[in-house]
Amino acid sequence: MSFGPRTLAGAALLVAMVTAAPTALAQAAAATGYAERYAAVCAACHGANGVSALPNTPSLAGQPSFYAITQLFLFREGRRDSAAMTALAKDMSNDDLRGYADFIGTLPPPRPDAAPGGADPLRMERGATLTKRMHCTGCHGSDLAGGSQVPRLALQREDYLLHALRGFRAATRVGYTQAMTEALAGASPEELEDLAHYLARVPAGRPP
Repeated sequence: MSFGPRTLAGAALLVAMVTAAPTALAQAAAATGYAERYAAVCAACHGANGVSALPNTPSLAGQPSFYAITQLFLFREGRRDSAAMTALAKDMSNDDLRGYADFIGTLPPPRPDAAPGGADPLRMERGATLTKRMHCTGCHGSDLAGGSQVPRLALQREDYLLHALRGFRAATRVGYTQAMTEALAGASPEELEDLAHYLARVPAGRPP
């Protein structure tokens, strides 16, 4: 499944319309009200505090709320390839998208020791070099914490990062632009593994 720039631009416009209405006070109220709904609907896979313990299932902790609502919108519209998430999101109202996303935006980032297995110094060094070579901080921030519609990479699950990186390199994963596919073009399988290893363990608040 693939979508051209016009389709993705249209999706971004619709998401902007969905997110434009509520005030900061309304967003805070929505986040509070959706805490229990998150616990009932999302926590089994993504973790009670947004830190996933399931293979290939992303942690939501620390993700920007605008990024979260964009992904929920894409799932609702069938524009991301996940049968489980599409089934879950297909009947969500715009208020539901806002409520879940605003609550996700309140979840603190994962702890630096969240990644199992420890850090391999050589792979961390290679991953840091790749992060600079691929200009990851240009979009994802100097600390790789993301912002707005751009996801947090720092301390995400390693297996999920690797899955996403492979999808972008193969141009089978939807992005806002072709930037990710272009950045990863020519990267070897081993380089993707080193990059995922590094991103899953990048020291909090420290630029690569």
